[in-house]
Amino acid sequence: MARTSTSRRPLLGQIRHPRDLASLTAEQLTELAEEIRSFLVEEVSKTGGHLGPNLGIVELTIALHRTFDSPRERILFDTGHQAYVHKLLTGRHDFSRLKMKGGLSGYPSRAESEHDVIENSHASTVLGYADGLARANRVQGKSRPVVAVIGDGALTGGMAWEALNNIADERDLPVVIVLNDNGRSYSPTVGGFARHLATLRTSNGSKRIPAESPSPRNATEGIDPIGAPMGMFDALGVRYIGPVDGHDLAALESAFREARCVGGPVIVHCITEKGRGYEAALQNDEDRFHAVGVIHPETGLPVSAPGMEWTTVFGEEMVAHGRKRKDIVAVTAAMLHPVGLAPFAKAYPDRIFDVGIAEQHAVVCAAGLATGGLHPVVALYATFLNRAFDQVLMDVALHQCGVTFVLDRAGITGTDGASHNGMWDMSILQVVPRLRIAAPRDADQLRLQLSEALEVTDAPTVVRYAKGAVGPAVPAVGRVGGMDVLRGRADDSADVLIVSAGTMALNCLEGADLLDAQGITSTVVDPRWVKPVDPVLPSLAARHRAVITVEDNCRVGGIGTAIAQALRDAGVDVPLQTLGIPQEFLGHAKREEILVEVGLTADGIARQAAAATTGLTPTLCPQIPICSATAVPCSPAPAVGR
Repeated sequence: MARTSTSRRPLLGQIRHPRDLASLTAEQLTELAEEIRSFLVEEVSKTGGHLGPNLGIVELTIALHRTFDSPRERILFDTGHQAYVHKLLTGRHDFSRLKMKGGLSGYPSRAESEHDVIENSHASTVLGYADGLARANRVQGKSRPVVAVIGDGALTGGMAWEALNNIADERDLPVVIVLNDNGRSYSPTVGGFARHLATLRTSNGSKRIPAESPSPRNATEGIDPIGAPMGMFDALGVRYIGPVDGHDLAALESAFREARCVGGPVIVHCITEKGRGYEAALQNDEDRFHAVGVIHPETGLPVSAPGMEWTTVFGEEMVAHGRKRKDIVAVTAAMLHPVGLAPFAKAYPDRIFDVGIAEQHAVVCAAGLATGGLHPVVALYATFLNRAFDQVLMDVALHQCGVTFVLDRAGITGTDGASHNGMWDMSILQVVPRLRIAAPRDADQLRLQLSEALEVTDAPTVVRYAKGAVGPAVPAVGRVGGMDVLRGRADDSADVLIVSAGTMALNCLEGADLLDAQGITSTVVDPRWVKPVDPVLPSLAARHRAVITVEDNCRVGGIGTAIAQALRDAGVDVPLQTLGIPQEFLGHAKREEILVEVGLTADGIARQAAAATTGLTPTLCPQIPICSATAVPCSPAPAVGR
């Protein structure tokens, strides 16, 4: 039997609970830290995951678990992508299926351990949780500290400062805020506070300086960098301890013991190195291996090269449009490289604005840019637009601002779990007046629809696309209204009309082939612009026995719902079935596995279409062929609109 990864690391192998750390000597703790780093590089390189952040927080996490009594004393991680070390110290050593179906989540998970409190992997929320948990303890008569670990990148988010404002108002609220300062979120942290922390890091070499000792002065700036944060937090009513070398276990434990004795709000400022101990990560200046796919552990190079990705296509097009139009500017929220704007930033450095992890501000800033005569492109992950809905509605749409939102990672993303699936944007944006949504099915359509979006100057536009590699081109065979016909004839009738949104096109076409083999005729159309509903669609639907809408978005309030309403408004009484993502939080798994689970495969589409047109119950036809003799018919579907 092969030796497990932990069996080859004797100290890590004996850690099953944080209390097991108590008996280790200082020398053993240092050895344990090295074993953990070796384990992370070996295991995460096999599966992919957040490597750099976890390599940088090893000693800090060990010191936290030696000082605080988890789970009795809650240790909370903002964002959670740096919780792998925490998982190891709480007994979760099997990383063989990290982020895969049935394996460990890439973030804290309540289902995995009583030591995990927050599952939300959106940034800047941890201080709000800490505030609430500490107040809950006080109401229940519990005098326990709550520990909140937050990175300097997450402190660019306004929610963190809203919570800090409230925490500071309670002088006896035992909240220990651990500032994990590595100068980065994905890439180097931006903003005035980040610049101030950078001055502090470079001025004293990350050595622990007791709060009561004189602070060194920065000769070049003429400021007291340590005194400045002490003064700022003091004025708020929050004790400041640090800065502490985030890789010095003794210094960390000393600082944390001091912090837990304060009895009120306290910040422990720890300076760490993202990617520490792994040369390949340290040499990667873009993001220090913030998140990696499957890599060669010795070199850090990808095991396989992906095909052309959606993000790359967008990035290239932005550079091309920037060359033609000087009014085009770009806005990102601490994700310059992940959303593909790095080439634009290099080509046009004066026309790129990184606002930090502050999606709400990004959208309002874009409204201001548009009002000032420019055309801003706000590039975000689809899941993160949720945080700025009010700003899209009341600051961009209400003022008829020509802002283009580009939503990366739309639809099912899979392995990062519930919080990263971009499955709500086409539902929540349905209620925004005048806003238009484009869902390109391939790279050619992304190029074309981005160009169309940039021509709109009096309303917001949205272009959304999936994660990963772009599939093959899907040519149109005709056009009806503003829609592309992908199969069939727009001027003819058929059994079923399949309305395919975005990347669902290939699955819809394959489903149509399966239907054809059963003698069920179909027309497949791509609306291209899925909001508003194309005015030609109702009359096209009337020439079919049934309509099936297919979207990689939540079924509730999505494209199918909008089309159903449009048909009713037009008096078209055709049975309509909406296929999409169910209204639930999806576990982590590969995108392809989730598509099977929710029925968004060719087979699933064909079964639902057959049920709608022939009256067969789809659950009784789990496999193609659909119309087998064993299938039990339901009430016959009416031949409406034929």
